[in-house]
Amino acid sequence: MARYLLRRTAFLLGSLLAAAGLLFVLLRLLPGDPANALLSVGATPEQIAAARRQIGSDLPLPEQFWSWLAGLARLDLGTSFVSRLPVGPEIAARLVVTVPLTLLAFTLAVVVAVPVGFVAAWRSDRWYGLLLNGVSQLGIAVPVFWIGMLLVTVFALRLRVLPAGGFPRDDWADPARALTSLALPVVTIALVMSASLVRYVRSATLDVLGSDYLRTARALGSSFAGAMWRHGLRNAAVPVISILGIELATTFLGAVVVESVFTLPGLGTMLVEGIAEHDYPVIQGVLVVSTFAVLVIGFGADLAQRLVDPRLRAHVGGGRP
Repeated sequence: MARYLLRRTAFLLGSLLAAAGLLFVLLRLLPGDPANALLSVGATPEQIAAARRQIGSDLPLPEQFWSWLAGLARLDLGTSFVSRLPVGPEIAARLVVTVPLTLLAFTLAVVVAVPVGFVAAWRSDRWYGLLLNGVSQLGIAVPVFWIGMLLVTVFALRLRVLPAGGFPRDDWADPARALTSLALPVVTIALVMSASLVRYVRSATLDVLGSDYLRTARALGSSFAGAMWRHGLRNAAVPVISILGIELATTFLGAVVVESVFTLPGLGTMLVEGIAEHDYPVIQGVLVVSTFAVLVIGFGADLAQRLVDPRLRAHVGGGRP
């Protein structure tokens, strides 16, 4: 397992380096000059050249890349072209919104999807099992921004029980107020995510319910609940854990849509602002942090699978799975 952790850590760092290089190249291929973000309309060529020298975009691309990579190795994400403020602390301030939003929505989705998916599989021949399956399919097809606008219309504009958007200026100084601001965004993400998770939980549970080992356990006298707890739960959890990692990463990356709908000052909003202003350090910083988060989530999901399934641990240790 120690060798496995070392290999996975090396792979994570190598993937992050490759992603950083790819992001750097792709951003430089986009149309537009980042120096224009510092200038007003009608700037002279001399002013544009001075702005380029100021932000370093006049340097050769390899020199720009190695300079940025050296800063990244020091955990320095650079300085914004527009605000002239360090990007790292700004990202940390935005994560105060994005991380709780993602984790709360993920937790709510799991709490809803696991029992619903189990019931949809266990009672797949009953009307309510078919209904749960149909509702989950419908939930996958509905866009997240449409659900967000619908919730705002009902709970914010008509019932006036929750705010339509925004986040307290003092962040989490008042936890109750902050949680109230995140209520509708969290429910919006959780509804979409749970619809997808229900499908995977249902599929994994159906596989377990039709397995020979579960029927054998029942034939030997185990109750349904006991057989599921001792034999079925672990086997059903292995594929679901992988999907949970993908869903968590997708939620973190997809927060830009929900943050835009609810005007939350999170990482997604920062990325949109950086793209609109051609602020390369901001765009690079947000994307690198997001990429690192996705890689860490994937690493955690892979490790959790090996902890749950002893066959995978045997394979890592060099034995037969």
